[in-house]
Amino acid sequence: MTSTGDGSAHELLQRLIELQQTYHHIPWTEIERLSRQLSLSQSHIVGVIEFYSFLHTTHQGEYEIFISDNITDQMQGSRLLAELLAKGLGIEIGTTRADKRVSLNYTSCIGMGDQGPAALINGYTLTALTTERINQIIQRVDASTPLDQWPRSLFEVSSKTRRKDIILNSEYIPGAAIAAGLKNGPTSLLNQLEQSGLRGCGGAGFSTASKWRFCAAADAEKRFVVCNADEGEPGTFKDRYLLQAHTDRLIEGMTLCAAVIGSSTGFIYLRGEYRYLLQPLNEILEQRRKAGLLGQSILGQANFNFDIKIHLGAGAYICGEESALIESLEGKRGIPRSRPPFPVTQGYCGFPTVVNNVETFCNAAMIAQRGPEWFRQVGTPASPGTKLLSISGDCERPGIYEFPFGTSIRDILHACGAQQTLAVQIGGAAGRMIPATEFNRTIAFEDISTGGSFMIFNQNRELLRAIENFTHFFRHESCGFCTPCRVGSSLLAKQLSKVMVGHATAKDLDEMSILGSLMQKTSHCGLGQTAANPILDGLGKFPSLFQSRLRATSFEPAFDLDASLEEARLLTGRDDPDAHLEGGGV
Repeated sequence: MTSTGDGSAHELLQRLIELQQTYHHIPWTEIERLSRQLSLSQSHIVGVIEFYSFLHTTHQGEYEIFISDNITDQMQGSRLLAELLAKGLGIEIGTTRADKRVSLNYTSCIGMGDQGPAALINGYTLTALTTERINQIIQRVDASTPLDQWPRSLFEVSSKTRRKDIILNSEYIPGAAIAAGLKNGPTSLLNQLEQSGLRGCGGAGFSTASKWRFCAAADAEKRFVVCNADEGEPGTFKDRYLLQAHTDRLIEGMTLCAAVIGSSTGFIYLRGEYRYLLQPLNEILEQRRKAGLLGQSILGQANFNFDIKIHLGAGAYICGEESALIESLEGKRGIPRSRPPFPVTQGYCGFPTVVNNVETFCNAAMIAQRGPEWFRQVGTPASPGTKLLSISGDCERPGIYEFPFGTSIRDILHACGAQQTLAVQIGGAAGRMIPATEFNRTIAFEDISTGGSFMIFNQNRELLRAIENFTHFFRHESCGFCTPCRVGSSLLAKQLSKVMVGHATAKDLDEMSILGSLMQKTSHCGLGQTAANPILDGLGKFPSLFQSRLRATSFEPAFDLDASLEEARLLTGRDDPDAHLEGGGV
């Protein structure tokens, strides 16, 4: 869908988010008005609304509450607290109260794994939930107390930085990176990035210098810089910390990229779950404009103009994929594009676009300021520098850790106070489950790469529950574009449900393995290609988890027809043999 020429259609998602915040749903009168104003069909607008979890055409409560349902929240008692909240509010989870005062739902991980259980209320974060805090929420909702009059302690998001290395321990000097970049020129800066060995910190690990160089070389009138701050991978929250504590480094890194590729416009795609950061980020952007570090004539250079806009997401995990993110930036559903062409040659509005995540831009700024040798002083030859990890789960000290690449899982577990660890999920739901026999492996691109999620499960945990959580997460987050992912994620969830209730057989496990492999090979994008990882890793590395729940029979039907007739037997008062089906299943 293209705009009418003024670009306003690209603002559709932002307009819809504003309407949701104002009316607690998107009224049909507003859909009709947007259709006229933006020259978009009503069906297109409804399609966008239905794609994003935080947008609704049906009225939600004046207080929209979403309980984070990541496995680490569940491990901290989130389900019991959600039930307590529901009972106190007189509402069923997944519904809106009759008086339209409040709605209550579960949602995927909201990036607060180190300070859960957590929730969102009207887009703002509630942390460290306890029985006492749940009671406070109930009282204030029933009293219709405006959010700005609630105790600030309910919304506090702490940093919890547990270990710092060369990046977080280094002093940042505002403007120094930009000054160095302008003094030495784009070619020199690209050479520095190349010599440093900086790779994308989102997990894929593509060379940052190569990405910027490809974009700069593309023949186009415009180019764009995009920061991927849609940190949706379950268990990841290190970019949240950087956005909150090191915003200037991020903006400086984006500005350096603009100088290299020749861009005048940048975007920060901020996940909807981090809405509480929107105002502080805008304030820092304005401060930098006043200081001559952003906007027109940066550092007095008349021909260097670059500014940044913030674009909010609305609850769609798939928008962490760079081409889906670009679609969302353009106001559309976040459906991943077919590649090639890649964003560096054809991205936002069809123009060359660099998309890097928060950590990558922050590192680029520090390298420009300190030099490539400084960055390479730690890490490995193939993976220089450090990695920020979001550590949560069964450990004494959850939080943000910076480790040199090449650090072993065992050393990381020791540093965060983890004991009797059964497994570690590295890289979020889409990552890999690592058993204790592999704890000597290292965090590095040549061994185990990760976007930053590090979830720990001790020997008292039922690991199959974590696998179930991740599997249902992917079923919910599938965008539905391709059949392997859309159908496969649903079938895997159903098959795993049979395992959980003890109805599966060895044949079911074989089918899950075949289906997972098929999804890896044929899905359109990374979501579908990794959605089966939790089950495949479980089957391969923890087979006893599944085998201990199997039925002895070679086949177990998914539907029990005889059991479905129980209601009819009760109504007729019959329980004789003729009222039963032999065998029971179909």
